[in-house]
Amino acid sequence: MKRIDKQHLVESGLVVFDVTAADEETALQVMAALERLWATSGTATLRRTPGAPGIRARVYADTRRSGAAQ
Repeated sequence: MKRIDKQHLVESGLVVFDVTAADEETALQVMAALERLWATSGTATLRRTPGAPGIRARVYADTRRSGAAQ
């Protein structure tokens, strides 16, 4: 994954989640739950790293703004 730059964390309330899950379904469920809580970058591209366990994704969120469930 790309490195996290200052722009991603320039203000209080901005966070970056690196999600690692056993399977795609679990990763998608986690990203959907984050979207319901806060404004996020949406469903991220799922990635597999050869030789490493699980599925990975990165989600950017603004915890100051409500998500889809609000």
